[in-house]
Amino acid sequence: MAKVKSVYICSDCGAESPKWVGKCPSCGAWNTYVEELVKKEPAAWRSVPGIVREGMKPHLLRDVTAKEETRIDMHDAELNRVLGGGLVKGSLVLVGGEPGIGKSTLVLQTVLQMKDLHTLYVSGEESAQQLKMRADRLAGKDTDMGNCHVYCETNLEQIFVQAQNLQPDLLIIDSIQTMFTDRAESSPGSITQVRECSAAVLKFAKETGTPVLMIGHINKEGSIAGPKVLEHIVDTVLQFEGDQHYMYRILRSIKNRFGSTSELGIYEMRQSGLRQVENPSELLLTEGHEGLSGVAIAAAMEGARPFLIETQSLVSSAVYGTPQRSATGFDLRRMNMLLAVLEKRAGFKLVQKDVFLNIAGGLRVSDPAIDLPVISAVLSSSLDIPIDRSTCMAGEVGLSGEIRPVNRIEQRIQEAGKLGFTRMIVPQMKGLEALKSKMKIFQVRKVEEAFRQLFG
Repeated sequence: MAKVKSVYICSDCGAESPKWVGKCPSCGAWNTYVEELVKKEPAAWRSVPGIVREGMKPHLLRDVTAKEETRIDMHDAELNRVLGGGLVKGSLVLVGGEPGIGKSTLVLQTVLQMKDLHTLYVSGEESAQQLKMRADRLAGKDTDMGNCHVYCETNLEQIFVQAQNLQPDLLIIDSIQTMFTDRAESSPGSITQVRECSAAVLKFAKETGTPVLMIGHINKEGSIAGPKVLEHIVDTVLQFEGDQHYMYRILRSIKNRFGSTSELGIYEMRQSGLRQVENPSELLLTEGHEGLSGVAIAAAMEGARPFLIETQSLVSSAVYGTPQRSATGFDLRRMNMLLAVLEKRAGFKLVQKDVFLNIAGGLRVSDPAIDLPVISAVLSSSLDIPIDRSTCMAGEVGLSGEIRPVNRIEQRIQEAGKLGFTRMIVPQMKGLEALKSKMKIFQVRKVEEAFRQLFG
């Protein structure tokens, strides 16, 4: 008879301990140990070690034939971009996000668009009637739903039996935290169950060549719930994020074995589902700030995709003794560094000023080229002088006050020209003189030169 014992497992790194400890000795995390029941089989029941399955032998690397990755078109330009060109056969993709952000909507909407693909949608959270109601809302009641099979089950062994019978071209699991396997004694959603289920799904995907889309929950810290090994097991981790008070949703690639992790997909949440935003610059720029100070237009990049966004700033006198510093969509520590550069190198005193910074549209931007628009918006609000509406800018600011070059400057200039901008302030770079553009391009080396071009 199998023995059952109680162990404590770290939810971050998976380290085991016979008793509860406050700080994990492996990863240093606090209060992450969770009690789990582990079923240990007798030695006579275990498989004999050293027996190698037929065909599973080591091969020389030079003898391995590299095949071109076969990708499945998702009929979604944004999703294809983030995945690296489409879904690779035999891959395991994890989609995570906050509750109600639209994970299931995105996956079901994508499945309904691929009508020629044989799909098995496994739901452990909703009934078949609920899925049908959502599908009618997304695609319409009279729309052909294609070859999409719905299966409401949480037992992983039963799911594999149905997948073996149907042999689908795509398997969707919603969500991995609701699944359980008979090989583990703990309840669904526990560390042991999530680890065992994800490992079994990975084995199924690799052996059958069936791509699998898994939906995962996130915890209060914002990371995907379950052990950290879950993100190591899968091939791709997609983060679906966005403020529920805004209409925009951002799809980011945190990990991708088949493509770049710097790509970005933008969607607009509507009553009928998620709409792809092909040109986000037109939606992120508002027309009502003509003559208002504290607004600068930045030419930012996310991966290979340029778009223009508004950088908004408000500088006011500090009411209390300690001035406030607040940033939304931008790194607060970097903003403090830029304010120090502005005071030291440009001579503008902001010690007794409250500074508030906001990236319009609910986006979070990490592109260094947004440094110059940030300090320009701050200075514009401090002086109460508006920046010309036809001017945009891009440039990284160094600690000595120099404007450093940024990548893909040609694409930034072309994107600004498409949207009707006539002036652009960029760092001094080689080769820009030969660039054919109708815009007036001003190359600057110091923040003082950029301010002269903006404010005279």
